[in-house]
Amino acid sequence: MRSSVLDSYAVLAFLFEEDGYETVMALFEKAAAADQNILISAPNWAEVRYQVERKIGADRWNEVRLKLLGLPIEIVPADQQLAELAGEIKATRKMSLADCFAAALAKQKKADLYAGDPDFRAVEKDVRIVWI
Repeated sequence: MRSSVLDSYAVLAFLFEEDGYETVMALFEKAAAADQNILISAPNWAEVRYQVERKIGADRWNEVRLKLLGLPIEIVPADQQLAELAGEIKATRKMSLADCFAAALAKQKKADLYAGDPDFRAVEKDVRIVWI
């Protein structure tokens, strides 16, 4: 199985059963069967948290957090190398900084990036996007 990175959009679609959640669910099932983790950058994990808290409240975050951490998911810290690559993308593309971290992680790991935000069209030549 090819390495995969999740943007917060994909995680939120999965959690709230929005458009594309079936694609993300299938990815989690495939990763579990292959005993392989799906990656998410720490800034994108932060986006998931604040979006969950805004949508359903801070008191529900721990429940959602435990659900997510029970899946084959690995939160990748934003070290200097990843931060510099994200900064390089941000300097040349019109994308949010968190989106730049998702793209940078996918580029660094030569992984597929599961996303739904149209801003990722800016990096399609550098990163393989799986649109959800």
